[in-house]
Amino acid sequence: MAMIYLLVGLLAFALVGVPLAFSIGASSIAYMLADAQYLLQMLPQKVWGGAFSELMIALPLFILAGELMNGGGITHRIIRFCRQILRPINGGMGEINVMASMIFGGISGSSVADTSALGSIEIPAMEKEGYPSGVAAGLTVATSTMGMIIPPSTPMIVYAMISGGSVGGLFMAGAIPGLMIGVTQLVLIYTMSVRHGWHPKKSKFVWNEFWKDMIYGIPALLMPVAIVLAVSFGVCTASESAGIAVLYAILIGFLVYRQLTWKQVWEALKKTLIASSAVMLIIGFTYIFTLILTLQRVPQTIQMFFFDLNLPKWAVMLIFDVFILFIGTFIDVSPAILLLTPILLPVMSSYGVSVLQFGAMMIAGMAIGLVTPPVGMCLNACHKINRMPVMDIFRSASPFIVCNVLVLVLISLWEPFTLWLPGLLGF
Repeated sequence: MAMIYLLVGLLAFALVGVPLAFSIGASSIAYMLADAQYLLQMLPQKVWGGAFSELMIALPLFILAGELMNGGGITHRIIRFCRQILRPINGGMGEINVMASMIFGGISGSSVADTSALGSIEIPAMEKEGYPSGVAAGLTVATSTMGMIIPPSTPMIVYAMISGGSVGGLFMAGAIPGLMIGVTQLVLIYTMSVRHGWHPKKSKFVWNEFWKDMIYGIPALLMPVAIVLAVSFGVCTASESAGIAVLYAILIGFLVYRQLTWKQVWEALKKTLIASSAVMLIIGFTYIFTLILTLQRVPQTIQMFFFDLNLPKWAVMLIFDVFILFIGTFIDVSPAILLLTPILLPVMSSYGVSVLQFGAMMIAGMAIGLVTPPVGMCLNACHKINRMPVMDIFRSASPFIVCNVLVLVLISLWEPFTLWLPGLLGF
């Protein structure tokens, strides 16, 4: 009966628009009042203990580094750099869109930031080159999903905290799937561009422009590469690398690109404070929620349910894929990871699925949720840019989202796809 209070309370609070952190907290308190009043005196300590983690220092620092790099003029440099790289295949703004998201995703670690920062430039530029408005918007939101899969990734840090997995190992587990999404989307938009004549006319090659764009683009590439290598090879922790990333972003913005201002630094600090505070609140209250689920043996009950079904491992993996995709349409990424990981990870472990493989599976699935209604944070971010109806953006993005779904299935069914690179590096 008490579990009914917990689950019905969570659903009811969420439906009336209560922020998710407080929905989780209120439903947990309702359960305690009904069946476990002894936990009430432990509530403040448990909430604080849930959010207090050295690893979580990295979360606001990575967010801040991405905000500073974007404010420091990196967006235009990335697009110009990608234009030069794609010149040999006469790539247009469609291909540039995909490659720019692959690079920017490794800097910001956020899909919504990718949509907002790159979309405001790429969507008008694609329309100017002759791409339909729907294709421009749909491709932009679909490519932004790489932002939370290609390392470094803020959702991976959240997952590492709740699962106990290695941050460096998770970065490596997401690298190949993230790149594969980019490659498949690149092939798809190239094929569509050739068929519909969206590629621009060949322009005269100018060496001075080429070297200038390449030189100014390289500093943007060095940050994510250096962070991933430093964390993966144990040179520094995730929190230390995040601090270095902030310092690097400030130096690049002020001394190299010379577009970062103190006003932009202040705005970046405010955005970081708001974003990280929301996640910290959810983490604190989710810790109580998870404790209740553990006391009620919910993970063990789900595990026995699947054992009784006597399904093969591949069928269970596909069922979990569908479940993750379904949850992702209603709940944002970090809350979903915090809620589902303590429940699903023990079940997956009983089937021999590693923490790293399930992490890649969870994050790749939740990334798709960012571009599917009704929540679809990237869809809403794109709507603010071009005012196109959210459902029209989703329909245009659907062909490109298929690439994500195929990679998600590959993550689930073929272990080496995510575990080969971490294993090569000793994780």
